[in-house]
Amino acid sequence: MKRIYILFILSVLAIAASAQSGTQTVELQEVEVKAAKVIHKPDGQLIYPTEAQKSASHSGYSILQKLSLPNIRVNEVAQSLSTIDGRGSVQLRINGIVAGRAEMLALAPESVSRIDFIDNPGVRYGEGIACVINILTRRNDSGYAVGLDLTQALTTKLGKDLVYGKWNAGKSELSLSYDFGYKDFEGNRTDETAHYLLTDGSTHTIERNDIASRSRSFNHGLQLRYNLADSASYVFQALLSADFSHVPNNYQQKQIVDGSRQYLATRRKRDQSASPVLDLYFFKQLTARQSLTLNAVGTYIGTSLNNSYDEGSPYAYEVDGETYSFMGEAIYENRLRPFTLTAGINYMQKYTNNRYSGDVNSINPMHNRNAYAFAEIKGVLGPVRYTAGLGGNYLDYSQETDYYHYWLFRPKASLAYNPTQAIQLRYDFQISEHVSQVAMISNTSIRDNSMEWTQGNPNIKPNRDQEHTFQLSYTHPRIQTFLQAYGKLCHRPNMAAYIRTEDNRFVYTQLNQKEIDVLHLMLYVNGWLIPDKLSMALSGTLFRCFNFGEDYTHCKTFYSGTANVQAYLGKFTLSAFMDSGFRFLEGETEGFNGVFTYLSAAYRHKNLSLSLTWQQPLNPHYKQSQSDVYNRYVRKTTTLHCRDFGNLVSLNIAWKFSQGRAYKNIRRNIQRKADKDTGILR
Repeated sequence: MKRIYILFILSVLAIAASAQSGTQTVELQEVEVKAAKVIHKPDGQLIYPTEAQKSASHSGYSILQKLSLPNIRVNEVAQSLSTIDGRGSVQLRINGIVAGRAEMLALAPESVSRIDFIDNPGVRYGEGIACVINILTRRNDSGYAVGLDLTQALTTKLGKDLVYGKWNAGKSELSLSYDFGYKDFEGNRTDETAHYLLTDGSTHTIERNDIASRSRSFNHGLQLRYNLADSASYVFQALLSADFSHVPNNYQQKQIVDGSRQYLATRRKRDQSASPVLDLYFFKQLTARQSLTLNAVGTYIGTSLNNSYDEGSPYAYEVDGETYSFMGEAIYENRLRPFTLTAGINYMQKYTNNRYSGDVNSINPMHNRNAYAFAEIKGVLGPVRYTAGLGGNYLDYSQETDYYHYWLFRPKASLAYNPTQAIQLRYDFQISEHVSQVAMISNTSIRDNSMEWTQGNPNIKPNRDQEHTFQLSYTHPRIQTFLQAYGKLCHRPNMAAYIRTEDNRFVYTQLNQKEIDVLHLMLYVNGWLIPDKLSMALSGTLFRCFNFGEDYTHCKTFYSGTANVQAYLGKFTLSAFMDSGFRFLEGETEGFNGVFTYLSAAYRHKNLSLSLTWQQPLNPHYKQSQSDVYNRYVRKTTTLHCRDFGNLVSLNIAWKFSQGRAYKNIRRNIQRKADKDTGILR
């Protein structure tokens, strides 16, 4: 279920436009660009980065961070992207193909021709995607590129490293990459105070405060990719990858104050998984106007999990899980004269078998099937640009005696009107259906502590969301701004529910309840204070959240803001970013994702880039998150402070060496993302 919120974004300043460019990448190399050029589309923007932005960047994350895209948080240290308002996920693509960390770090910024920022994804992208960032590049006809990207924290045990190589010969490209990441934190402290209303009318209070903890993880990733491309005709790509993760023995030692009793309790976790993926992709330009894209992804996930917690009494269980999935897709596109038609179908077949043992005795064989067909048109009528699409889902789910099958529909429409070249009015409308995550539709029940349990609900039904967006934008050679109003109506959504049993167990589950509504207003400005030298962006938000359960109503208003400054000083780049944190109210839980601040200084000389980043400066007891539960039976506040993230200083060293000639444009369309959902209730 998507997060809930209202937005009024107040106060802003920073980037945009003014540059000559053509549709060919070669033409762009010959033009002196003074500011990023922004071109509006029905579903977003085309952005042409400046030479200063490209020359000051060393990876895909680096160049996106310098563009200050609206509502996008780029964390170069964590090498991740997210939406600031939490409205959905960010999908990254390079030349139309879904990209991960390895591809983003190996990306050569000087090869970037433009960025397709889709903040209104069409029906072809499915559900849960808030925006799509497609980085369009050129590649060498022949030659090679090798490099490494090493990030090491200097104040704690945290690192992410990547080594890669690419070899081009004519139309073929072979690439190999290996990445390794590790974390070993001992500064996490969770404090919790919970109040339970018992069946006799009394209130029982328990405090759970960490006095020691350790959070370790190790991740390995290996990718072998072969690409055969003729930029005017076809692209074939075969990708074989394997991901391995290991959590050796994490623990939290807690001081429990349970009424008049005080004692120590320890939570322990061991987890490991392996996931090989085979991904085959084919794009064919059938005629000058028609194209066909085919994609198939096969995934296996093997998981082993051990959990124990001795609050109140010892409780331990193990999980051995296997997940097999296949996803296939076919997309046809025809650029007709009045409009462009896109139509396609994708299919997913998934089998999950999680075997619980110990204090949890459960076997969860689950079958999921999903067939999705869609059609969409985009066109221009005078000053009006429009998009209209319709998607239809058939869902089939079975688990022992529980099963369902549904037809779900997703209409979507967008109108954009330009009264002048600089001003645009846009309205977006869509209806979509949301299906709960696999873990919450299992029939498994897990004990969380001495009083609380989490239980899946196989009878959860998909819910329907209706969304409306109005946007007024203004684009000038040195400034870009927009005001946006967003409303969301969710009918019979999956909402939190606590069930109190006769023996005073408090069971968390999800039920289809009345309604969740969101109202959201947003103002954003991004511009150059000094062209090619100094840019600034500021934003502010207001959220109003409405939650109507069967036996509760929770409504609340939240404010937040961001600020971003970039200074380009020859070989040096200075950056500062501040995000006041995102707050939301979903069901009966109010959440807060902590303030995020960093200062960064980067130096680039030829093939070598060095950057030093200071996260959460002067904040040694960083508050990473907080949640408050407002249930009539359970009232609790849980706060996580992380000393390891406070005053975090990290060093990044990126080195690339390439030799080649004759950049060529590459055009690719779409690729399905590998399955990562194991369906384990944790």
